[in-house]
Amino acid sequence: MSPFGRAFADGDRLEVAGAAVRLKIHPRARRVSLRLDRTRREIVATAPSARRLGEAAAFARSRADWIAARLAELPEPCAVAPGQIIELFGRPCRLEAWDRPARLLAATEAEPARILTRGEGEAYAAAVVRAIRREALRVLSERTARHAARLGARLPSVTIMDARSRWGSCKPGRPGTPAAIRYSWRLALAPFEVADYVVAHECAHLLELNHGPRFWAHVADLVGDVRPHRAWLRTHGARLHAFGR
Repeated sequence: MSPFGRAFADGDRLEVAGAAVRLKIHPRARRVSLRLDRTRREIVATAPSARRLGEAAAFARSRADWIAARLAELPEPCAVAPGQIIELFGRPCRLEAWDRPARLLAATEAEPARILTRGEGEAYAAAVVRAIRREALRVLSERTARHAARLGARLPSVTIMDARSRWGSCKPGRPGTPAAIRYSWRLALAPFEVADYVVAHECAHLLELNHGPRFWAHVADLVGDVRPHRAWLRTHGARLHAFGR
């Protein structure tokens, strides 16, 4: 039995100050620590080994005020409803109700882009998300083809996901099989330049399966200075993940 109470395992959860706290083992950690996972809206209590998970749990309980303060900084979940104005790749888009399946209408001189769909409550929100996912796949596929061509890389397959821990991923290709890139559909809610940076990042992995100097040189060749885009995602990423929650 741990001196800090019952034995814990990697991935166990507890509640502190109304927040979910997830216990995690990180062998390279030098000490017990806490951090806020903004996309999952939870606290991660890290320990260097399994025997110190009880210490991590006790440390989390002792920092209840800190945990409550960090949670208060998170954006509120954003419900999806007719009349709401969102942004798609940096441009305004109005959500409207009608009696047919979801449709995205392009902007005109008189009107912003519009998503029209039927349903109420969760059904309406799900239909809006499906429309956004289709637009995300279209735009991100186009940008992937453009960046892959500039790099002289073979065109990868492109799919859309709803991951909370990453904005994109690249799986290397094999003989006879192209590489596979997956993007979070929530990138459609970010400015175009930010989403395009993520595309460039994943396309650079088609040539470099690392984050070394040559990798970052490829990204910079495609989109220039990456620092503003990385900073935007750090600052506003939680807001994107709050959409539709």
